[in-house]
Amino acid sequence: MQEGKRRIHMLDEIRGFAILCMIVHHSFLDIGDVLALEWGYKVFDALCIVQPIFWMAFIIISGMCTRLSRNTVKRGFTVEAFAVVITLVTAVIMPLFGFTGAEIWFGILHCLGFCMIITGLFMPLIEKCNWKTGALVSALLFAVTYGIDGSKRYLLFGLVKLPASLYKNNIFAPIGFYNEHFFSADYFSILPWIFVFLFGAFLGQLAADEKLPQTMYKKRSNFLSFVGKNSLWVYIIHQPVLYVIFLIIGVFITK
Repeated sequence: MQEGKRRIHMLDEIRGFAILCMIVHHSFLDIGDVLALEWGYKVFDALCIVQPIFWMAFIIISGMCTRLSRNTVKRGFTVEAFAVVITLVTAVIMPLFGFTGAEIWFGILHCLGFCMIITGLFMPLIEKCNWKTGALVSALLFAVTYGIDGSKRYLLFGLVKLPASLYKNNIFAPIGFYNEHFFSADYFSILPWIFVFLFGAFLGQLAADEKLPQTMYKKRSNFLSFVGKNSLWVYIIHQPVLYVIFLIIGVFITK
């Protein structure tokens, strides 16, 4: 954080809660993958209905924090470096040991890293814009481009169909254009999610000016606050930890 800024503990706590919800969600997928229990997949699919709420919260808060960071571009490259490591582990190392289907080519960290870099580069322009207008335009652009990915292929809530030529190959999968041969166990394209990130960046003007409700500066949960502050590390280690736990459980189940 920038020096002299009060820490907004509620943002840490919400981010901590959001990432814990993501971990719980992922755990049911691992129950299906590692323990081969069909009910794990069923619970995972059922929870997909509410999952976007936690995605939104996490990305918006990340965007807000760009207004409090000393160097958003540097943070973006750091996050992107960790994202590359995750790709190497899930797409190269894990398959060597027989774990397939968990390859992450462009997940939440990849997306957040790019969003940080792009937002950081354009921060001088963002700071000159009226935050209310910027937040409104970002929200509208997210709604308009929500269907851009390869599973939907449209704009404006389906009113505009995008040409099939955009989805012939997977070179532009990070942006959102991919075909039926593309797979990433965790996937967040730059479009439309960068607009959620920018929504947070504009909203972050209130954080930068310390104009958020005073209750947001009070700490309520040391645990959630700790998880929120260390969300990057928690996200990185949660999947290996879950795999080990379920592998151990699997040994006892098969005895």
